[in-house]
Amino acid sequence: MTSASIRLGKARALESLVREIARDEILPRYLKTARNRKSDGSLFTEADIESQRKLAEALPKLAAAEVLGEEMNPEQQARVWKAGRKGLWCIDPIDGTTNFANGIPFFCVSVAYLIDHEPRFGVVYNPVTDESFFAAKGAGAFLNGVELPLRAPAPMLAEAVAGVDFKRISHHLGDELAVRPPYYSQRNFGSSALEWCFVAAGRLDVYIHGGQMLWDYAAGQLILAEAGGQAAALDGGSLSAGPAVKRGVVAAATPALFTEWHHWLRAHL
Repeated sequence: MTSASIRLGKARALESLVREIARDEILPRYLKTARNRKSDGSLFTEADIESQRKLAEALPKLAAAEVLGEEMNPEQQARVWKAGRKGLWCIDPIDGTTNFANGIPFFCVSVAYLIDHEPRFGVVYNPVTDESFFAAKGAGAFLNGVELPLRAPAPMLAEAVAGVDFKRISHHLGDELAVRPPYYSQRNFGSSALEWCFVAAGRLDVYIHGGQMLWDYAAGQLILAEAGGQAAALDGGSLSAGPAVKRGVVAAATPALFTEWHHWLRAHL
């Protein structure tokens, strides 16, 4: 058995675990739980906390490693990141908490397993739509078992549908994208991890977000890469950054689209 097939088996086992926890801890609280604010102003709910707790209990049984979660405090995150080079779980118990709290059915659980701070396999699961995106390094990317992408991406930027989060990019770049967009149309859904997967599936052709944390893209960047896409930090650097680093990200469904999209963005920063 190859290492890629072993990783794929782990990804499938992870998918089953994530589905179970989402069914038990998230869906029963959907449309019923109150939202709260963290010290940085971002939202969290009881479902975020309980989902992270269950994942932190269960994941080390699948692969013995530390668990890095969004709902941990910065000191805990830094310690786990430093200790987890040889194996690390990175989780976002609910990505798209505002959507979840407002009853918008576009949110997900995102989990990735990293070695040397690079994702090896991961799952992004929307429990409302029952769509499970998963990938293993060297073994491909899938949506409910169907290999990605689901459709051929746009052949050029002018025909592309873009995922754009305007509120986290510079005013200048936002103005350029709003007034003189280089793409055909634009969407924003409010869940970073799912938006990565939509690029991987071919539902979006290109993507930009001005400020993501590790748990926002750890699983999604692997799913996109295994589907044939390409991504980088907006400044051209690596996405292999620690939990305290917020990065602008740029991605596309194909290397050719990425080159055209990234060149346009860099020229308009």
